[in-house]
Amino acid sequence: MHDHTYQVSVRWTGDRGTGTTGYREYGRDHVVSASGKHDLLGSADPTFRGDRDRWNPEELLTAALAQCHMLSYLHVAVTEGFTVLAYEDRATAALNLNRDGSGEITGATLHPVVTIAEPDRVADAEAAHATANGLCFIARSVAFPVHHEALVRVRETDSDAALGADSSTRAAD
Repeated sequence: MHDHTYQVSVRWTGDRGTGTTGYREYGRDHVVSASGKHDLLGSADPTFRGDRDRWNPEELLTAALAQCHMLSYLHVAVTEGFTVLAYEDRATAALNLNRDGSGEITGATLHPVVTIAEPDRVADAEAAHATANGLCFIARSVAFPVHHEALVRVRETDSDAALGADSSTRAAD
């Protein structure tokens, strides 16, 4: 077994000349960086006086879940022997705020739309989401449920297009 470590730097860039002398006196802007990578411009969610044009931590966590699931799913597709031709997701997460100002993400839902090549492998492609969730490092690390509302499609062939066939299937969890 190999242990891996990851290092990122976060640098606050929101000092408006008075530091944190008041809640409204400072910006939430910051830069997230890692060696050899482009910087990510971060801020708080606009609800918390952040800049809507920058990534906030809640979006980054949701993105990490969606990325990890996709990468795990593609791995499962290879090991299970079906061919993924396209993969898209629009993930969501819910944040509950507490009266004391704290809060927590209480759940996330991934909405992957996967296109596969083999019409006889739709059930396998649907089941692969559960396997991928179990393999995803990020989903295994969070203290809230990660749900899946997946849609598996089969690549439309030229003959399907001519007939106007619908090759999509139902959503799977």
